[in-house]
Amino acid sequence: MSPRSYLGCLYAVGIVVILSCQSVYPQLQVGFYGTSCSFAELIIKDEVRKGFIRDRGVAAGLVRMHFHDCFVRGCDASVLIDSTVSNTAEKDSPPNKSLRGFEVIDNAKARLEAVCKSVVSCADILAFAARDSIEITGGLGYDVPSGRRDGTVSLASEALTNLPGPAFSADQLTQFFANKGLTQEEMVTLSGAHTIGQSHCSAFSHRLYNFNGTSSQDPSLDPAYAQRLKAQCPQGGTDSDVTVPMNPDSPAILDVKYYSDVLDNRGLFTSDHALLSTPATANLVQQYSRNPFLWRSNFAAAMVKMGQIQVLTGTDGEIRANCRLINN
Repeated sequence: MSPRSYLGCLYAVGIVVILSCQSVYPQLQVGFYGTSCSFAELIIKDEVRKGFIRDRGVAAGLVRMHFHDCFVRGCDASVLIDSTVSNTAEKDSPPNKSLRGFEVIDNAKARLEAVCKSVVSCADILAFAARDSIEITGGLGYDVPSGRRDGTVSLASEALTNLPGPAFSADQLTQFFANKGLTQEEMVTLSGAHTIGQSHCSAFSHRLYNFNGTSSQDPSLDPAYAQRLKAQCPQGGTDSDVTVPMNPDSPAILDVKYYSDVLDNRGLFTSDHALLSTPATANLVQQYSRNPFLWRSNFAAAMVKMGQIQVLTGTDGEIRANCRLINN
């Protein structure tokens, strides 16, 4: 189902978007914890709020974490599992080493276990936390169908092969999303999450200094923006922890400035600029840059759909007592 199909199922109440066509998700349901742990969503929202007060970047981190979880083995919280002496887990794979917000999930889980032992899955906590992060940064709220269970396998190698890279072309991005049941339109829509958060210099420095094996910068990058990035990420810099805002003007606000930046050749990643390389994706970038509500509505719908990827339900998987550890 495309984001536009979802729009027929959306209506706004204040800033909250309610999905009124839940029958399209037979495995999960809104209000799953209504009787078993009625305060679950409020507890999670409170932990997201406290985490955001401490560090405004945690919201982007939680949205990214949910995305990285769902694209590897489905939305089963496998990204939360710690490595052991015998296994390197997803979170320690190169694409995931910059993930942040784990402490928010840990805090929410600890509180939930105290009042509703072995009831709320880590996978659902992560899905709720991503929604709350979107809402706290100015996006539309939405109901999260829940009832996910937690996976018991987490392999670093699978993160490498299932997560799209920052240098991907439009065709590569489209294929990776299609592999997860998401359309090209949903790919462009979800790319808008790059409007919040930060990136390490290493993810885009090739565009500044050695584009396509040369000693020049990417000619598609706005020169003034490139100079600003070079000042923040000097060539041969040794500080691997240096980060820059994905959207320098409003890095903690979920807005359509990302799409305006892409149109102005100020997309940070090669994969951002790639959205201009096909008529269909470029047209969507244009539409979203002019229509914030269209993007916010489609983004909420796409997040709900993404949250359904290969979910474990019923008796599959488990409910982890600690999100970092598989139950004994």
